Amino acid sequence: MNPDGASASCEGQSPTDDLMDDWLFLSSASVPSPDLEVSRGTPEAEDRGQFKTKLISAWNSVKYGWSLKQKSKFSKSSAVIMFGQSYELRDHDEKECFRRSFASLLWLTYRRGFPHLAGCSLTTDSGWGCVLRTGQMLLARGLLLHLMPPGWTWSVSPHAVKDDMDLLVSSPSAGAERGLDSKKGPRVRKLSLGSLLDRPMEVTHRKVVSWFADHPTAPFGIHQLVELGQSTGKKAGDWYGPSIAAHILRKAVAAFTDLSNLVVYVAQDCTVYLEDVKKLCECPLPQPWKSVIILVPVRLGGQDLNPSYIACVKKLLTLQCCVGIIGGKPKHSLFFVGFQDEHVLYLDPHYCQPTVDVTKESFPLESFHCKYPKKMAFSRMDPSCTIGFYAKDQKEFESLCAAVHEALCVSAETYPMFIFAEGKSQEEEEGANTPSNNIAYIQRKSQLKRVHTRNSMDEFVLL
Repeated sequence: MNPDGASASCEGQSPTDDLMDDWLFLSSASVPSPDLEVSRGTPEAEDRGQFKTKLISAWNSVKYGWSLKQKSKFSKSSAVIMFGQSYELRDHDEKECFRRSFASLLWLTYRRGFPHLAGCSLTTDSGWGCVLRTGQMLLARGLLLHLMPPGWTWSVSPHAVKDDMDLLVSSPSAGAERGLDSKKGPRVRKLSLGSLLDRPMEVTHRKVVSWFADHPTAPFGIHQLVELGQSTGKKAGDWYGPSIAAHILRKAVAAFTDLSNLVVYVAQDCTVYLEDVKKLCECPLPQPWKSVIILVPVRLGGQDLNPSYIACVKKLLTLQCCVGIIGGKPKHSLFFVGFQDEHVLYLDPHYCQPTVDVTKESFPLESFHCKYPKKMAFSRMDPSCTIGFYAKDQKEFESLCAAVHEALCVSAETYPMFIFAEGKSQEEEEGANTPSNNIAYIQRKSQLKRVHTRNSMDEFVLL
């Protein structure tokens, strides 16, 4: 068994691929058969483009090691930390709370079969859109904090399951929602669609999901993000770096009028300029301060992660104001949400699913939530990433600054990951939209140190 909990003998794993040992592999029965696809219609009736897309997505699922029936192994002897909450897995109630909290995160993955992206014939982002998907997940986490009450969790389970880390949802009244059968064991009562839509928070939940739909009209969908990325020289099919993704998210939120009370600030040169944030968030009464999502692109080493920063990354993930990290391991973009011991917990976008029509009143939500946590060793993190924070008002922003500054001091022997500085940036906004690919700036107090790298790692190169 490898450190990440995946069996080394899983079907489909290459014995020479040392980058894939924490990925869980599909059985051959789970892979769509080309013969089956052809049998559904004559060659003349079958749309060759859609057929090719299905085969490519199936291959990507195998290549990236996806199986929804397998999971990472989590130790019950130590707590799991996720977004400022600690969960003792030895305690049944806390383990159930962790399951619900994890399954409530929005999971945005590769999709296939959506309308053509502008300027090309692509109808899937499989193989190239993973950084945009992890960016979507970070933004979605911020939106749920912004729109939902504290502690909100998704209250619907589509079915009862048996896997240890799978989700078994019970209501506040266990007797009403879950019964016990002496022969069949625990069961979960299915909630009707009517009861779902009657709940205001679930209506908001569905609305947020629809904002990330794979359709040109969705404000944070793949079509809109690709269009906004054109100003940085990117187009559909290109690889996007976590820094570029941060600026795309900023533009997307600024263009969406339904969120006029929320702004996104992107740090420059690893510095959060307090006067710039204040200028962005201040607004006329009766609302004196807008909510803000702060995105900080950083580089934590040269070709590899500097181990000195691991303690700091852990500390940041323990803060409630942290909304996750757009990061990954070499050749894979992942959304980091927490950790256990020396392993980081993540959501993985490398699973290609069919596009969901969110215009239907009862569109299914299951494919937007993942019940299977995965983890990998911190040491395998790619050094290029973007860290996100959220503050609802000015008071929360001041608390955020204090808490994050304290967390950054954990790595006192190294230059801090980033800093907060009085004043405003000297660079023009348009100049900040194209971050340097060759030089990472790391500032500590009044000093500025440049770290040169031979090759840019700001953008992930996918398998």
